[in-house]
Amino acid sequence: MSWLLPFSIVLVTILAMEGVAWASHKYIMHGFGWAWHRDHHEPHDKILEKNDLFALVGAAMSISMFALGSRWVLGEAAWPPATWIGIGILGYGIIYTLVHDGLVHQRYFRWVPKRGYAKRLVQAHKLHHATIGKEGGVSFGFVFARDPAKLKAELAAQSEAGVAVIRDSKAA
Repeated sequence: MSWLLPFSIVLVTILAMEGVAWASHKYIMHGFGWAWHRDHHEPHDKILEKNDLFALVGAAMSISMFALGSRWVLGEAAWPPATWIGIGILGYGIIYTLVHDGLVHQRYFRWVPKRGYAKRLVQAHKLHHATIGKEGGVSFGFVFARDPAKLKAELAAQSEAGVAVIRDSKAA
């Protein structure tokens, strides 16, 4: 296997994980997984959140792929591309940790971007946190951010329709 195929599998997996993250954030974290995710949307001064348990789910997905690709674990039944998928999931987890936890929520470092895509990411995620509770909301992805002006308009429409309760901007 040349380096191009494994690299492509890793890259495609990282890109696909944004879709997985979006869907799990919208339908699991803001659905039946709200009990774990709620504290992420509420002010607190704890180092860890219940929401961090979702990182263990991602780690389990990656480790499972490593196991499926390992001849040490499965012998001849191993499926080698699974190893590259596991690396892609791990790569997305690292990107997520740096972008979401680091840049947006500033859990590991302090930097407030003044312009560019990093600023757009921060704005989009702040708009995600503009709602109270699990209903409604915008910007469920973590790495690809839509235009903040469009997100604000969508939030206003949700508020007007009674779908979402918008947090007081002074409290956000």
